[in-house]
Amino acid sequence: MTRSEDMGIVAIGRNEGERLRICLESLIPHAHEVVYVDSGSTDGSLEIARGLGVTVVELDTKAPFTAARARNAGFEALEAQASKDQTPLRFVQFIDGDCELGAEWMGSAREVMDAEPDGVVVCGRRAERYPEQSVYNLLCDMEWDTPIGDALACGGDALIRAEAFRAVGGFSPDLIAGEEPELCVRLRGKGGRILRIDAAMTLHDARMDCLSQWWTRNLRDGHARAESAAGQDRAAAKLAARISASMLFWGLILPLAIAVLVFVAPLAALVLSALYPVQIARVALGRPCPRFSDSDQWRYATACLVGKIPNMQGQLRFWMGRVTGRRSALIEYKGTGARAENGSPPSDSASPRGSA
Repeated sequence: MTRSEDMGIVAIGRNEGERLRICLESLIPHAHEVVYVDSGSTDGSLEIARGLGVTVVELDTKAPFTAARARNAGFEALEAQASKDQTPLRFVQFIDGDCELGAEWMGSAREVMDAEPDGVVVCGRRAERYPEQSVYNLLCDMEWDTPIGDALACGGDALIRAEAFRAVGGFSPDLIAGEEPELCVRLRGKGGRILRIDAAMTLHDARMDCLSQWWTRNLRDGHARAESAAGQDRAAAKLAARISASMLFWGLILPLAIAVLVFVAPLAALVLSALYPVQIARVALGRPCPRFSDSDQWRYATACLVGKIPNMQGQLRFWMGRVTGRRSALIEYKGTGARAENGSPPSDSASPRGSA
């Protein structure tokens, strides 16, 4: 397999352990330069990366860790090495440290980039490694089942045209999560296209075993939407505000209205309560994840709607922090009960789709 001289790869992680080894070993055959950016790992991840011979960047612990900050640091390291080698950097593959890159992905993505000059991002199929181990892993696997063609956004794994990434200033480093759709809004604002193709891209290891992890992951998504809605980019803020409005209605306004009406108008409360099963049925019957069974569609639809409650918690957490001037720390859903190597909690940067 020939390594592409004009392509670099950035992997990011925090306490990923052996998952990081699998990730990096899948990357090395595909690019001249592979950069691993570490966000304060204490589980031997740094030693794994150095042992494999990739370039390692350690983020300064004095500044808050975010996936966006890590990816930007990795891109800067690629640019510095390209300048030193006097070789062009045309494409950057970003990947999370808990993912394994598909063997044929780079070739498929590169073909699309070469054929579509206005394509600035190409992403493919992300799948869960162990969807059968828990319903929460299954929900992640269904979440990745997104439509093929022009897309509004990508996730944490994507091939991006370096010139376009550079032109918009990269990821917004302060966003705790949701940095990928925010970046894509800015890229599309400059005429770029986000393309999703039907090709195996990555295997992701969510390792969600309990309700608290799933709850925290949805809380983080709500925080991310609120943060984006309050951002400076008007297009990104408008998109996030629409999603935040859905979270607000299903996760706060409707439950409060039902709680109040129970005491003053029980029949009205019952009628409003019926909106939840009606919405679940609407989503499930629309088959948002067509590659999955009918029973899985109902699980997914129910999770989307129930998830609005932690979504709303995340939004409230952001706005409380905004009022008090206290910025939220990195929200790690894998830190609560995950089966991490060496007892350390890994992290993940993917954000849920939320179709309800």
